[in-house]
Amino acid sequence: MRILVVEDDKDVGAFVVRGLKEAGHVVELADNGRDGLFLAASEAFDAVILDRMLPGGIDGIRLLETLRGQKNTVPVLILSALADVDERVRGLKAGGDDYLTKPFAFAELLARVEALARRGKGEGPVTKLVVEDLELDLLSRQVKRAGQKVDLQPREFRLLEYLMRHAGQVVTRTMLLEGVWDYHFDPQTNVIDVHVSRLRQKVDKPFPKPLIHTVRNAGYMLRPESA
Repeated sequence: MRILVVEDDKDVGAFVVRGLKEAGHVVELADNGRDGLFLAASEAFDAVILDRMLPGGIDGIRLLETLRGQKNTVPVLILSALADVDERVRGLKAGGDDYLTKPFAFAELLARVEALARRGKGEGPVTKLVVEDLELDLLSRQVKRAGQKVDLQPREFRLLEYLMRHAGQVVTRTMLLEGVWDYHFDPQTNVIDVHVSRLRQKVDKPFPKPLIHTVRNAGYMLRPESA
């Protein structure tokens, strides 16, 4: 899943982002309400984890009310130190789908946000990404191509999920470093090249048509060969 975390506490934000990524999700982090609203309104996410008290002139309630006013139905889990019943009711009435108070157990947060995302928008849960004969199951964490199981390491799975979520688009080195490795700078290593090469060995090499393509001087793209 692609999850947006809006949290101004650096320690909490890093803890949540790290845990979600270790669980195989693609995560974006905003540390203030203004950036959080911009990301939530302009990009597609499967779920949002939203702190109540935020800097930037837009708190969690205002952010949520603005999203719902724009008919944005992304599932939102409110994460807050405000534990009073009245505060929880206020958050839910503003458009929150669930409310979890701090301190919290990460296992519970993960279970709640995944349940919200599975609930979807009334069309049934999106549990698979499919490109041609390549299938990635987000629940079982299995990958198949042409019906054959493809065994991937956790980082390879996250890399493939990112490429599949951006199928048909050029994915730059910077996008991969931030989306898969959580680097907000280029560490000047060949880590991306190594992992893409390994992924190709498993996803492309045993099959007649490659799906992962190098875009010269730009990055990579996952698409059918004929596209």
